Amino acid sequence: MIRFAAKDKFELFDKEWIVRHADASLKAKPVHITDAVARMSEGGIHDFYSNGDYWWPNPETQDGLPYIRRDGESNPNNFDSHRLTLRSMRTHVANLAAAYQCTGSEAYAAKAVRFLKEFFLDEETLMNPHLLYAQAIPGITPGRGIGIIDTLHLVDVPFAAEALKASPSMTEEIYDGLKRWFAEYLSWMSTHKNGIEEMNADNNHSVCWFVQAAAFAWFTGNEDMLQFCRQRYKEVLLPEQMAADGSFPRELARTKPYGYAIFVLDNMAALCYILSTPEDNLWQFELADGRGIRKGLSYLYPYMNDKSSWPYPPDVEHFDGWPAKVPSLLFAGLAYGENAYIELWKRLDPDPTDMEVRRNIGIRQPILFV
Repeated sequence: MIRFAAKDKFELFDKEWIVRHADASLKAKPVHITDAVARMSEGGIHDFYSNGDYWWPNPETQDGLPYIRRDGESNPNNFDSHRLTLRSMRTHVANLAAAYQCTGSEAYAAKAVRFLKEFFLDEETLMNPHLLYAQAIPGITPGRGIGIIDTLHLVDVPFAAEALKASPSMTEEIYDGLKRWFAEYLSWMSTHKNGIEEMNADNNHSVCWFVQAAAFAWFTGNEDMLQFCRQRYKEVLLPEQMAADGSFPRELARTKPYGYAIFVLDNMAALCYILSTPEDNLWQFELADGRGIRKGLSYLYPYMNDKSSWPYPPDVEHFDGWPAKVPSLLFAGLAYGENAYIELWKRLDPDPTDMEVRRNIGIRQPILFV
């Protein structure tokens, strides 16, 4: 990974914002996947469970089964406790690790390590390293490969763990345990049929699979997987998903084109950031026809900078919440020395209140990456 850093990286970030969020996380109780039992899950209490977002009870049957799909319309009654718990853990850990990096205060590190240990390692409260029951559809399937996108928020965790490595609280036993957990999860998502199905998706889902695979491979030292991710970025993701103008047509065809356009580009940029090396710099890679991440950023930046210029219909939901402070702008600004990207990143809202927008920002503390 190339760490494109400013002369002093802390000049890029709002230390007061980081510490304020970390202080709130210091007061929070650790959360666990076992805190909520999923009534409709075919798994156990340690197994992550979620429902497909756009699936609703069937109005033509007495028991509501099988569920039916309404694209772009999220069902507020679907089980999402495990998703929220995972995201909460990630956010607290990232907040605390970021503040530890800024201040060196051991209190932040100790609390972050406690969150990690209880969520991933303690027998009574740990989450099993698989997603067999993610994005289940009642009456149709107990879980789907598409559900692997639910752990996109774990991408922050390996980088937080590395930032915490200097802390006495991050013992060798805990650190090695975390590496084993992520190695096991990476093995599952790259060998189980659900994982392979998600890896081969033709839209943002495959991009998110590779972002996770890259982050977890980086953390666990899996060089073969890192190289596989670079190859697929060049040979599959870029040529099959990006159009000649730098847009992503499959995302623009959705009922929420603006949010999906930002989401997929944000994750493509994260992939470039994690995978790039001095010898294989994906920020500079282009197909023969000029398509590359630079073109994708050039296409979308004007519409993020001036939302009123967006040439497509507004999203059916959550349109008002975008754009928000996505890390792609920072990463690209550093990679290309493009101050306009960094300045827009600084101006955007770091704390969107729309829960769907928050869910679609995979990296919450980019200071851990820079």
